[in-house]
Amino acid sequence: MKITGYRMDKYEYRMDRPLGDANIPTGGDYNAGALLYIDTDEGITGVALGGNGAVADLFPLIEGEDPRGVTGLWKKMVDFVFKAGNEGQDHGAISAIDCALWDLKAKINDEPLWRTLGASEGRTKAYASGIDMPLSDDDIHAFYSRMADMGVDAGKIKVGLDMDADLRRIGIMNDCLQKASSRPYLCIDSNEYWSPKQAIRYIGEIEEHFRLTWAEEPARRWDYRGLRKVSQGIKAAVATGENINGMPDFMALIANEAVDVVEFGTSATGITGGLHVAHMAYGFELPVAMMNCPGNFMAHLAAALPNHMMMEVVDVGRTPFFTVDTHIEDGWIHIGETPGIGLTIDKEKAKQFLVDEYNPPPGRVRLSPRRQGAGLYLVPPAPGEVAWK
Repeated sequence: MKITGYRMDKYEYRMDRPLGDANIPTGGDYNAGALLYIDTDEGITGVALGGNGAVADLFPLIEGEDPRGVTGLWKKMVDFVFKAGNEGQDHGAISAIDCALWDLKAKINDEPLWRTLGASEGRTKAYASGIDMPLSDDDIHAFYSRMADMGVDAGKIKVGLDMDADLRRIGIMNDCLQKASSRPYLCIDSNEYWSPKQAIRYIGEIEEHFRLTWAEEPARRWDYRGLRKVSQGIKAAVATGENINGMPDFMALIANEAVDVVEFGTSATGITGGLHVAHMAYGFELPVAMMNCPGNFMAHLAAALPNHMMMEVVDVGRTPFFTVDTHIEDGWIHIGETPGIGLTIDKEKAKQFLVDEYNPPPGRVRLSPRRQGAGLYLVPPAPGEVAWK
């Protein structure tokens, strides 16, 4: 079997509601993505969510190769970008190609990816994540209550700009999740808005009221000294890693005891890169937590990791014309038996979402900016910036 070609479809759509955090509290409901297809001479095609223009530069490295050698092809691509670094569009393209190759490998095996990756069962624990800074208290209640009705006993809420509001909203999340457990797992995420000393002070105040499981990105993603200081200064675990690109970036955090829960998704350079990160964390007795993704397709990898804690679930309608063979029940993401990552595309419905070029609404910033005052002082939301102000 040989790789013969690739195709890529761009799409854009509106989500069911806006997503936002401390850096962009107004949030937004516009989203865009791509589907990458890798074809073979035997008519089997691998599909991944992701891809960009750099795929054209990297594809010659894998063209004509046997797609079953996924790890070797991953290294070939990573070595190719060695001098410039595994960054930017190159990083995104490698991640998407790698995911498509794993989908292809599992389809060749005629089994779901979680089996190909060696998982003994197709499920992983879920936690609810609202990405909910723009939402009203009623919306917060509706989201976490709905997730608790599915047995989810863990949640993560956005914080960082207004302590009174943070305490109130954490309380709402806690009350909702208590439908699933009398002692729910409560997590907060300040998205690198605080300095280390601010984080220790603010998280300490929150911990006077709530028992936190982790505080996510309480300092800058690369600041191993600051993150270690936070970890030593609070009761909760420090969770971080979603915005760094692979094992070399995680090494400094782990070696310097700056992370207690290692977070990653396809941003760790695909499924192969995610395996490397998870195995390194396992060697240090650290748990990992999978980041959110449309349709929860990365649950396949999470299910295969012996040190996986729980996976982020964001319920905002990010599968506009495709489905993934997963569902949430009793607090777990259950993965079906569909070969590969379980992606099914409605080709007719897709026509209304496919685009030649992305066309975000005026003023929309696709890459989230850092809010004024970050690391220095708090800039509370202005009236109208969020629903609760």
